[in-house]
Amino acid sequence: MYAMASSVGKQIREMLIYEIAPKFADTPLEVQRKTWEAMGAKTVLPESIKVEPLTAGGVPAEWVFSSESASDRVVLYLHGGGQVMGSCNTHRGLVSELALASSVRVLLIDYRLAPENPPPSGLEDAIAAYRWLFSQGIDNSRIVIAGDSAGGGLSISTFVALRDAGDPLPAAGVLLSPMVDWAIVGESVTSRAQYDPMLTKQSLNDAATWLCGDQDPKIPYISPLYAELHGLPPLYIVVGTDEILLSDSTRLTERVAMAGGGVSLEVWPDMWHVFQFFASVLPEGKQSLEKIGAFIRKHFAD
Repeated sequence: MYAMASSVGKQIREMLIYEIAPKFADTPLEVQRKTWEAMGAKTVLPESIKVEPLTAGGVPAEWVFSSESASDRVVLYLHGGGQVMGSCNTHRGLVSELALASSVRVLLIDYRLAPENPPPSGLEDAIAAYRWLFSQGIDNSRIVIAGDSAGGGLSISTFVALRDAGDPLPAAGVLLSPMVDWAIVGESVTSRAQYDPMLTKQSLNDAATWLCGDQDPKIPYISPLYAELHGLPPLYIVVGTDEILLSDSTRLTERVAMAGGGVSLEVWPDMWHVFQFFASVLPEGKQSLEKIGAFIRKHFAD
């Protein structure tokens, strides 16, 4: 049924469908959190990677780097999980691969999660961590903000908030399968449903309820697709054909381009939501991160 580019990709797809997705279907939020944290705890990092816990502007965080990582160039990473789950623990593996691909340090933060801390709590933490980097003597031209899924949406919200506050913007942004519309009205939610091995309309609806509470999901700091998108740094968006959030990436790309921004969209055939999670074993994931690493190095000031 699926013309995968690699045999490993087919194996991972089957694992997602039959082993991973059922653990999260129709499950209370706290159970989903514990399940993902347990999976993250089993992640084996590359031998060259080092992890240093710290507090960045009051926000719990980790430096993730190798001996090859430039110390004066940083990727600030905002993890996915609907802004209701996920942590440094769940994303340390992905961020390790990104650090190796980009040859820079990555600051991975544990921003506050909803529903305990409703929006804009996570956004406030992202801004605090970014401004903390300035206090450490790191110039904005040496910072890239990256994120996956809801962390990708949070990255866009961060750009918009920094722009509106008059802060210097980072050199660029990298978004992996970004979730930017919590109204969940993208065309692909329906058209790609039969191909997505991970996400369902119901899982998105549940996350939207936990995240938004009584707030309008179209508020720009929750769903940045509805924000004014002029004046953003260059963006690199990566998404798969086989995910119900494909329309979030295509609509975001169109809106940024219409606002005069620089944006590049790369759509990977037969790939699913944040397929880069499996970069340590998935050829497509590794190739994607290599291209992302090249983009990041290109946009840093010399």
